[in-house]
Amino acid sequence: MSIQSTTGHYANMRKRFVQNGLKGFLDYEVIELLLKLSDNRRDQKNTAKRLIKQFKSLKGVLSASNADLLNIQGIGPSNIFGLKFVHAVADRYLKENVIEENFIRSSNDVIQYLTYNLRDRNREAFLIIYLNGRNQILEIEQLFEGSLTSSAVYSREVIKGILQKDAASIILVHNHPSGNPNPSKEDQKITKKLIDACKSIDVTVHDHIIIAGNHHTSFVEQGLI
Repeated sequence: MSIQSTTGHYANMRKRFVQNGLKGFLDYEVIELLLKLSDNRRDQKNTAKRLIKQFKSLKGVLSASNADLLNIQGIGPSNIFGLKFVHAVADRYLKENVIEENFIRSSNDVIQYLTYNLRDRNREAFLIIYLNGRNQILEIEQLFEGSLTSSAVYSREVIKGILQKDAASIILVHNHPSGNPNPSKEDQKITKKLIDACKSIDVTVHDHIIIAGNHHTSFVEQGLI
């Protein structure tokens, strides 16, 4: 593709997006534009197609590790910046949508944020949603990462976060990289441990939510709290 035709190609793609958003765009075309934003010197179509071939989808590309991305021909640090930056912006946007909102009224938006944030991780992560006395969300904070056991999730760190945020209640959240949303015995043990710890400072644990891929489980809905 000549320089002139390449310029026209990307001008047309930008025009399509301005007029209709991402409607009609294939996954590789979205990736192509993201790569072009971070490296405008060359055509990105073949690189975008290689990424989709390797990682199967737009979501797969955006959630791939830096090391795996660098194994793809045509990908360098500047390309990774373009791909990861938009992912981080989307994550912050979804999070800011729910801060200061009432958890009950905004629960679908909260689940959307948690799913986006956690579904593609290959390690377990443990988050706390801090709520004030009106059930408004004060903050969503990750406290731990790695294999979660009752010995690895420290009550004192949870209590410390509650006191710093002046929270009246909390919601526990973690992910299952296996894709199985069912609570394990260890999950139940962790939950009981933290409920008991929070009782000592008159703070309520409203729920424990498990994110597994695009699915989630609520301890309250399962009758476990």
